[in-house]
Amino acid sequence: MNIVVLCGGLSSERDVSLTGGTLIARALRERGHAVALVDSFLGYSRPFEQPLEAFTSEQIDEPYSVPETEPDLEALKAARAPGNFGVLGANVIELCRAADITFLALHGEDGENGRIQATLDVFGVKYTGSGYLGSALAMNKELSKKLLAAYGIGTPMGITLYKSADSYENIGFPCVVKPCSGGSSVGTSIVRNPDDYLPALELAFKYEDAVLVEKYIAGRELTCGVMDGVAMPIIEIIPREGFYDYKNKYQAGLTEEICPANITEDEAKRVSLVSEAAYRALMLEAYCRVDLLMDAAGRLYCLEANTLPGMTPTSLVPQMAAAQGRGYSELCEDIIAVSLKKYNKY
Repeated sequence: MNIVVLCGGLSSERDVSLTGGTLIARALRERGHAVALVDSFLGYSRPFEQPLEAFTSEQIDEPYSVPETEPDLEALKAARAPGNFGVLGANVIELCRAADITFLALHGEDGENGRIQATLDVFGVKYTGSGYLGSALAMNKELSKKLLAAYGIGTPMGITLYKSADSYENIGFPCVVKPCSGGSSVGTSIVRNPDDYLPALELAFKYEDAVLVEKYIAGRELTCGVMDGVAMPIIEIIPREGFYDYKNKYQAGLTEEICPANITEDEAKRVSLVSEAAYRALMLEAYCRVDLLMDAAGRLYCLEANTLPGMTPTSLVPQMAAAQGRGYSELCEDIIAVSLKKYNKY
């Protein structure tokens, strides 16, 4: 197949996306596919007369790794070449239209919020993952909490605050403050006393004008992939210090990830059922990853569903696939296969 791997973009998770996209491109080329690795924001600048010239099955040295801190997006905007406008750079749509499918390795704003998906739909481009509606529903944590609650799925009690407000209420301490549509824990704080509340809000408001404040739930952090509606093996996440923030997510050795999680058979069944229910409630397609907490009493709280889970060396869905006996390259092809199903519904 001719495949565009679309990565990069303009979000705080840009470096995560570039790393995952590079690995996906390499894996698909190993399986014999012709791939064009494309940065959605910076576009594709290598010259070509016909779009198919950009696709190659030869391995290209495209090393990338995730730094300890999120990227400087303002510097990226300033360095962007003339002639690029909006969130999609030069030649992006042209190459995606020439591909058999576009593998979305994007994360965060304009990657998972449905805008890219809706744009690709308009141009008749097939792509991996959920469609524009499910992407938008899952990305907005305020809206997704309401939908999950309507399906009887527990979530932490929370409120949404807006930057324009004259004053900010609180729900007591400890609490968790995070951007309403963010990812990779960027801008997220655990606040244990009133003195740290406003600084945490200020940090979250740097990334977004809407912020979610949730009751802090002490418990075990679990995550479960869902592929084609069926739960994958469950992982328990145990950071060696602090919480599962940006640094602990992407720097090797800072977090212990146990797969399958050391929980009872009954607990695993309940986690799987809740994850599959969240997938349906948010109208997701192809695959996702659901993050949950389990408190000391065994109660489950769904935190969010990630519609384009990470594919870096430390990412969780590849570990779940490995526990099922599937290698990274096979997982990439499986994601394509289940994603193509949404184009064969009618």
